[in-house]
Amino acid sequence: MVRVAPSSGHTLNPRVTTFSREGRRKGKHFDDAKRGRADDNGPVQLLLFIWASPATLLGLIVGGVGLTTGGHARRVGRTLEFHGGFVTWLLARCPVKPVALTLGHVVLGRTEAALDVARRHELVHVRQYERWGPLFIPAYLLCSLVLFVRGRDPYRENPFEIEAYREVP
Repeated sequence: MVRVAPSSGHTLNPRVTTFSREGRRKGKHFDDAKRGRADDNGPVQLLLFIWASPATLLGLIVGGVGLTTGGHARRVGRTLEFHGGFVTWLLARCPVKPVALTLGHVVLGRTEAALDVARRHELVHVRQYERWGPLFIPAYLLCSLVLFVRGRDPYRENPFEIEAYREVP
């Protein structure tokens, strides 16, 4: 999750494909902040997709509902991004009011601009899902709960957010 994440780091120019509820499809190029990795298209990447797939499935369900309620989707690198419709409604009702939220290889954002701003930060969370797999959501929530019980900031002091903000200040 991120409220604001300024851009920094290395960039690549992947093909971006956008979709809308009406089935329109259009492509354009723009900078993607993902770090180039040797395993992006190999068997290791397939295993990472499978390991993160439970959260990705949840993200696809939320994104699919978003598409049926006027939202939009696009593929950026190895992620799918959804914004608008139900996605915007849902994020506006989250406790920390994120502009974007990652579920596996799916990034949900309030708007297209919010996704552009938060992309580098959210890609750190994608890598965390690739490391933690189905354990990521329970681990993230447990860290936040422990911090909350101790009277600390459950978002800013969460180790997963600290890592994301450290890599993308």
